[in-house]
Amino acid sequence: MRENNMKTTSASVTGGGEHSNDLERSIDWKQGLAIASGVPLLILPSLGYFPLWVASAAILIWGLSVLQGFMQNLAYAELATTFPKASGLPGFAQNVFKTQNYDGNYDKGKLIGGFSAWSYWFAWNPVLAIFAILVGSYLHGLFPVLGTMFTEYQLSLMSGGVIFSVLLIINSFGLKDSAILGYILAAISLIPLVVMTVTPFATGAVEISNITNSWLPADWSWDMHHILILFGLFAIAQWSACAWETAAIYGPEYKKPGTDVPKALFVCGAICLFSFVLVQAAVIGVLGVDGVLAEPLSPMIPVAEAAFGKAGAMIAIIMLIAAMILIIQTAYLGSARAMHSMATEGNLPRVFGKLNSRGTPVVAMVVIGLFNLILISMGTPAAILAASAIGYTCANGISLFAYVKAKNNPNFANLDRPFKAPKGWKNIALLFGLFNIPLCLIGVVYLNSLEVGWFSTWVGFIVLGMYLPIWLYTQYEARLQPAVALNAAAGD
Repeated sequence: MRENNMKTTSASVTGGGEHSNDLERSIDWKQGLAIASGVPLLILPSLGYFPLWVASAAILIWGLSVLQGFMQNLAYAELATTFPKASGLPGFAQNVFKTQNYDGNYDKGKLIGGFSAWSYWFAWNPVLAIFAILVGSYLHGLFPVLGTMFTEYQLSLMSGGVIFSVLLIINSFGLKDSAILGYILAAISLIPLVVMTVTPFATGAVEISNITNSWLPADWSWDMHHILILFGLFAIAQWSACAWETAAIYGPEYKKPGTDVPKALFVCGAICLFSFVLVQAAVIGVLGVDGVLAEPLSPMIPVAEAAFGKAGAMIAIIMLIAAMILIIQTAYLGSARAMHSMATEGNLPRVFGKLNSRGTPVVAMVVIGLFNLILISMGTPAAILAASAIGYTCANGISLFAYVKAKNNPNFANLDRPFKAPKGWKNIALLFGLFNIPLCLIGVVYLNSLEVGWFSTWVGFIVLGMYLPIWLYTQYEARLQPAVALNAAAGD
């Protein structure tokens, strides 16, 4: 009897059971890595932001945040192999928190898991708008004739529309083809980025004194004000430096999730550790803190000039635009699969779980594209990032709590775990979960109030709050299905 119950439980927690909307297992870890390889580029919107608050110590924050990602991703890698049908963080929390065999109308545990997935979706979603704005800004500077015809906002809107449409068409053919695009864009963006970062060190353009002489601002003190700023910066840094967990979100599409997920995660993490630390160090080392603050949106351009001469500026802009398209694709695919996961788990209306003939959640991708065209109206990447970081902090914290629960709950004790984090890792996960909620959450709200005002914070909380009525409708929709099916059968 107990064996039968365990079999039932195992079937119910390994990704939602068998249904027509299952994603196709078509990629290996190298293809997953290619799609997630845009994550190092998430540092671009913050290169000029962090030195404003902590000067050269920004380098240390990036390094510590990537190391935090390694600690967290040991837990996420185990969850990914424990629930091989779950789509990354959104799927983990939904599988763990829902009450098994719940027969009521509103499962509070299911709501918590769904809210975590919604928070994750909102964290990744605005990446499209942020980088569409940056693309428009670079195009405005690169081609003066465009500047005479269109405003930066108009260019950003048009850039977003074109990029979203092209990626929608390409990715509608399936994730395997998306990985091919990832290989191409990685070659033309990540490699030059590495070269442009390393060259200033090799040529002596980096002045170490630019880093060591301004380690912290002159007025820095370890009071509550500055400590809250640090928590806020770590929240925003996580949004970038820990985001390589997106390699796990394609868990249902890996051919061998038990080995593919850990490989993709940790290779991507090693790349991120190298890139985040060295890119920020190169920028500060070449320009100094004051020079970075003079070019807050595009500090890589003068770095390119230092590395390659005047012609390097043009190369840098073209390279960065290609890089931005890569990270837009990464975010596009990640947020679409978050919506698919929520729909298949009964936490979003079923329409968002529908797949086309190639196994791609096209409906979700269309909705995401339209939503981001609206977000572009917020105007600046900082304002959008400030709102999105709230979502990522919530998703990260709840997902780590999900790992702790999965280790403690006897319903999951007998599930196969092809990859296991070190013994006692649930305590580490709990520590970082509490670091995210409440510390980083409070910190990012406080930092937002200082930098961009309360508008972005309210946008963040309103979008997150919208989930409750959507979820309640979804549960109502689910209760209607048996009746609809019964009436259809009676009609036949």
